Amino acid sequence: MTSLKRILTSARSDLMKDEEARQTLLEKARKVTGLSKQAILMIHQKRNREARQLLKKVNEIRDELRSLITCHPEMSGLGMLSAALQEYSEANIFLNLVEKASFITPKDIEVPTIDYTLGLADVIGECRRLALDALREGATKKAEKCLDLMDEIYIELMAMDEAYMLVPGLRRKSDIARRVIEATRGDITQEIRRSSLESHLKRFEKYLKTESEHV
Repeated sequence: MTSLKRILTSARSDLMKDEEARQTLLEKARKVTGLSKQAILMIHQKRNREARQLLKKVNEIRDELRSLITCHPEMSGLGMLSAALQEYSEANIFLNLVEKASFITPKDIEVPTIDYTLGLADVIGECRRLALDALREGATKKAEKCLDLMDEIYIELMAMDEAYMLVPGLRRKSDIARRVIEATRGDITQEIRRSSLESHLKRFEKYLKTESEHV
């Protein structure tokens, strides 16, 4: 008969191994999140090649995560893991949009549909930043294209009525996205009006100068 002490010693060993695996998983998840955020920043800085290289490194870490989860499937529901995959999805979707003006699929980047969908919702915020950068550069048309893209993502997410029940957190992100879109629309409208007024004033000044020369 196996003694209780031996049983508990074995149980303790198993628990310690599980905890070690959990800590390793969380550490790698944090790396995925952090490096994905860095990649997004690089995209805004127009350093797309560096962003791609960084995402390749992230993909390697993500593969290590997948191996860990295969050995410890009970850890697949950890919130930090989902957050990391959302950030990874956001970075990949955003890069593809900037470089190719097209959407990649969950299968393309091998992430769960839920994490892809939540990452897609966050892309709207990155598009706002692109739009604001375009406005600062005086590229109103580019800003309007960013707004159109934001609208497209939001409308398609809203069309997934049943997804609100199947994707925890999507409603909250969609509500935030709607406010972000309206703020961006207001910024673009204000800039268009300012630009139009400035143009009218320049023409008026030119007209006055012409008239004074004829006097």
